[in-house]
Amino acid sequence: MEEKIGAIKAKLESLQVEEYNRFIAEYREDARQGVQKLVEKAKKTLDKLDQEKRRIEKLKVYEKEYESLGYVCGIDEVGRGPLAGPVVAGAVILPKDCDILYINDSKQLSEKKREELYDIIMEKAVAVGIGMVSPARIDEINILNATYEAMREAISKLKVQPQVLLNDAVIIPKVDIKQVPIIKGDAKSISIGAASIVAKVTRDRLMVEYENILPGYGFASNKGYGSKEHIEALQKLGPTPIHRRSFIKNFV
Repeated sequence: MEEKIGAIKAKLESLQVEEYNRFIAEYREDARQGVQKLVEKAKKTLDKLDQEKRRIEKLKVYEKEYESLGYVCGIDEVGRGPLAGPVVAGAVILPKDCDILYINDSKQLSEKKREELYDIIMEKAVAVGIGMVSPARIDEINILNATYEAMREAISKLKVQPQVLLNDAVIIPKVDIKQVPIIKGDAKSISIGAASIVAKVTRDRLMVEYENILPGYGFASNKGYGSKEHIEALQKLGPTPIHRRSFIKNFV
């Protein structure tokens, strides 16, 4: 008795992508149009997976260049521009045989994808460090110096000492480790991309918590950035303890 197309579809949906080649081999001779559509769907999924694996290999070019020196660490920050909340830096050392797919500049990823990747990075990374500098400290030393401070803190919290730092565009002062600044590094280096995801998810989660403590400013949605809703709330309710006084002078 011929297998029903609905049952074949259910079979495909139950398989892991790694098993798709077996599915294609089993059904490639089935002449029914519905079955061939399922075979084509499986082939397209495998093609996309191959493309992603090739993209990720390209993102490892800097890591491979410096891996002979020892541990290579990616560094990135988030939260330079907001009116409220801390600036957060991430430092991530990935294993040499890192097989995590879909890492990219955190701004290029959906919130759902960032959350998924955050968990995978935290599980598979050799080491992760997070640095955070408060709004008051930002006001005291300015945002650039606060960013450097957050990056130094992130490095200090790594459980292993890196020999090379891949930085997103900057050279961090007062750091004795070899540094390689890479323009748009979060889209060119897998380690910097991972660091940007860790920093972004950490900061976003914190801003959601602040929404619960300090309601009315929309921190859960605007993450402290100067949205229309946020600026109107600032003018109506006044600043909170997490607002950067040096950033909000034009609004209050």
